[in-house]
Amino acid sequence: MVNKLSILGSTGSIGTQTLDVARKLNLKVTALSAHSNIKMLEDQIREFKPQVAVVFDESRADELKLNIKDLDTKVYSGMDGLLYAATLDDCDLVVNSVVGMVGLKPTLASIEAKKNIAFANKETLVAGGALVMDAAKRNGVTLFPVDSEHSAIFQCLQASPPEKALKKIILTASGGPFFGKTTDELKDVTVAQALNHPNWSMGAKITIDSATMMNKGLEIIEAAWLFDVSPDDIEVVVHRESIIHSMIEFVDNSVLAQLGLPDMRIPIQYAITYPHRYESPVESLDFSKISSMTFYHPDYETFKCLSACKKAIKRGGIIPAVANGANEIANKLFREDKISFLEIGELVSSAVDNFAYKEAQSLSDVLKADKQAREYVYNLVN
Repeated sequence: MVNKLSILGSTGSIGTQTLDVARKLNLKVTALSAHSNIKMLEDQIREFKPQVAVVFDESRADELKLNIKDLDTKVYSGMDGLLYAATLDDCDLVVNSVVGMVGLKPTLASIEAKKNIAFANKETLVAGGALVMDAAKRNGVTLFPVDSEHSAIFQCLQASPPEKALKKIILTASGGPFFGKTTDELKDVTVAQALNHPNWSMGAKITIDSATMMNKGLEIIEAAWLFDVSPDDIEVVVHRESIIHSMIEFVDNSVLAQLGLPDMRIPIQYAITYPHRYESPVESLDFSKISSMTFYHPDYETFKCLSACKKAIKRGGIIPAVANGANEIANKLFREDKISFLEIGELVSSAVDNFAYKEAQSLSDVLKADKQAREYVYNLVN
């Protein structure tokens, strides 16, 4: 088990739950970072006393410095600060839980610094999968998935024999708040309705992604890179109860599943303690209280983001980065009441269909594709 953590995105949903795990396991936290929530960050600094704290919003860094001038924690800001926290010498594991493309540079920096990573920043592998996996292999770095679905697959694969026996990955999806709804029923969806997830407590961006099923599309791309499988060997099933977090099927048609209550602290803790298991703060699963577990095919026609992501990973190159960038802006515009719920899927699909294929040979290729996809969406909307 690791002893010292650097947590990127410590004030978000995954970050705060990672700190819950750190408390339980009595781990040292050497670096914390936040986008702009300096009040929560200050509280975390006073409790965990890290060497380094980073405020991504450079305009708030001086305020934090003033607020914690009685402490020894050094305050940094912007992307340079995030990169410093991602490569800190006095750190066993980097937990990357920042939201969006901003997480890609720190991931690559951590890998080059030969730091193992527990990552919940799925955009890292979606947009820069080839770059990240090549760098990890070159530097002997292990990527531990924190997403409940990918953690479930990772855990199930511990039972895989040495020969290649994996036939299929089965990603489970809750279906979000709009499972079973038709296109007509989704025309007038509000932001508040889309943020009302039935099972999971997550940040706003990810919750909207769950409602559009973009989150599951991103997970298809992520799983293809992380587990080195063809997109055709990844199946999505809607499992409303969120008890089975994902499954794998072997060539002999036996299926293994990982089950548990929908609480992110289980996959977070496993990423930190792998290959060991310890008591967790999560309640035990009581099977006598589970009346049924249901499974359904996803609606690829209504939830266009899911189809767009499958198309993006099959096209390859920069196209997954295009899908991700288009979604980040469309998701934001919806939360700002500037576009409708259904327009998110339409805009992502349009970007995937209309961008030309190009290999993603460098970080600049990925960042350029991301920038152009964002501009494409803005131009369509405006």
